[in-house]
Amino acid sequence: MSHLAAALSAIDGVIQSGPFSAEWGSLVQTRVPRWYEDGKFGIFIHWGIYSVPAFKNEWYPRNMYQPGTEEFDHHRKTYGPQDQFGYKDFIPKFTASKFDATAWAALFKESGAKFVVPVAEHHDGFPLYDCSFTRWSAVHMGPKRDVIAELADAIRAEGMVLGLSSHRAEHTWFFDGGLQFPSDVTDPALADFYGPTLAGVTDLHDRINHPPSKEFLDDWLARTCEFVDKYQPQLVWFDWWIIHLAFKPYLQRFAAYYYNKAAQWDRGVAINYKYDAMAVGSAVYDVERAQLGGIDPRFWQCDTAVAKNSWGYTEAQDYKHPRDLVHDLVDTVAKNGALLLNVGPRPDGTIPEGDAKLLREIGQWLQVNGEAIYGTRPWTVYGEGPASVTNPGAGVSLEGLPPVPAGASYDHLRAPFTAADIRFTTRDGALYAILLGWPEQASVTIRSLASHLTLRQTPIQNIELLGHGPVSFQPGMEGLRVALPATAAGAHAWVLKIT
Repeated sequence: MSHLAAALSAIDGVIQSGPFSAEWGSLVQTRVPRWYEDGKFGIFIHWGIYSVPAFKNEWYPRNMYQPGTEEFDHHRKTYGPQDQFGYKDFIPKFTASKFDATAWAALFKESGAKFVVPVAEHHDGFPLYDCSFTRWSAVHMGPKRDVIAELADAIRAEGMVLGLSSHRAEHTWFFDGGLQFPSDVTDPALADFYGPTLAGVTDLHDRINHPPSKEFLDDWLARTCEFVDKYQPQLVWFDWWIIHLAFKPYLQRFAAYYYNKAAQWDRGVAINYKYDAMAVGSAVYDVERAQLGGIDPRFWQCDTAVAKNSWGYTEAQDYKHPRDLVHDLVDTVAKNGALLLNVGPRPDGTIPEGDAKLLREIGQWLQVNGEAIYGTRPWTVYGEGPASVTNPGAGVSLEGLPPVPAGASYDHLRAPFTAADIRFTTRDGALYAILLGWPEQASVTIRSLASHLTLRQTPIQNIELLGHGPVSFQPGMEGLRVALPATAAGAHAWVLKIT
């Protein structure tokens, strides 16, 4: 029996012996673990060979083989023709010579993150873990280290939860451009790295006409279950190409295997998926660089990055403002979600100063205001103000005002939040009103707390501005008017704790 066949047989054995079976009706019985619902904030890490060219973004390995792209022209000008210097030739430059998993974990802890999700394997097919199904991995080439094992130990030592992501599904077409002209992708000796690849995939959303092969799917399942066994992640994040219909039965098998393994470990685990890849309730829905338009009764997640232009490291990062990242976190949590924020280390294993600075600023904000984020649940409405999609009881016309756009890859399009925008969370009997700007006047009126909208006439006993102290307030028919100090310490957002 081959290594792959033996792995698949063992996988099916676990599926058959556990409480979950490989069908949606069984898988929807899973529950979101408490650590996830309470944690709210995690760190994503895109690190790989693509950080060596550090040009445009982490899709460099695909686009360097796509004539007419900036990456294609840049590659030829900088490194030469693709049949003389291909993507594989970057591997020796991916050294990780300064990689320190302990230092990374300490920074993530300082940011206030509760879970960390390194990319185990990206579209380029180069695992950062000890994968027994390929010779092309960070264990055998480049760093010659089991990066994931080192990170797993360091992350858990800091009391954070380990997750892992797999982008392996996209590998089936990722290098197809290299088949169209002389390049190293056509070298049979390199087929175990660049292949198998589907030729002529121009519409990446075409799920019907470009199915991955059974051999690829079997390998995908075996690889994914292997890193589950070796590192026991409590979150597995999948990128979007698992939406292909051919993946459906394999996703069911993986989920049953993973959930059954978690039952053996006695650990709460979850899977992330995008679009309609998995049945509602069988895993946690994830949207990329986006917010939802309102409160989802099911816990969900937004994944975004510290840079607008790339997930991986580049030499020209277009960084977001820390204010916008804090606001994304607040908006997501108010709508019953978690934020997974990505950083992109350099090929030597150092985290760029710009990434680190943003993480520390978020951590400083959470040190003061974290009780309005961690362990909270949504209120009756998620917020009010001009950036709200709906604004019950606000008495403010939203006509002509830009709402928060709902949908994937739109977080760079939303208008900035203002002092008129408020988000709500609840915890332990307290209501948190999070001001996304500091009012010019020394007061704020929370219109969602107008007297005529209060369903239960529960008197407010106290209001505290976190990091400052008690503030005075006056209920009214137009809203709850709260007096604020002329200035307040902190930045980005301010929290009123209402009890």
